[in-house]
Amino acid sequence: MPIHVQIPTALRRFTGGTAAVDCSATTLTELLDDLGRQHPELNRHLRDDNGRLRPFVNVYVNEEDIRFLGGEKYQFHDSDEVMLVPSIAGGCPPAA
Repeated sequence: MPIHVQIPTALRRFTGGTAAVDCSATTLTELLDDLGRQHPELNRHLRDDNGRLRPFVNVYVNEEDIRFLGGEKYQFHDSDEVMLVPSIAGGCPPAA
């Protein structure tokens, strides 16, 4: 069951420039495991020391936040489009 995973520009330096991967994961845990095997440097940017998805990494399935689809219990479907979106801090300070 292939799903298509978009790798954001901010994380592509850990995937050798790869912008997307296809995999056959059925759960978020399997997806993270697969990405970690394919791109070991990416793993520490997606998971914390306990192996859980880092809180600042958002996962979207077909443009829907996975948290609202059941989170780690969500079962991927054939041809799902997955986007990994790390939160990026910064920006302009408030106007005085």
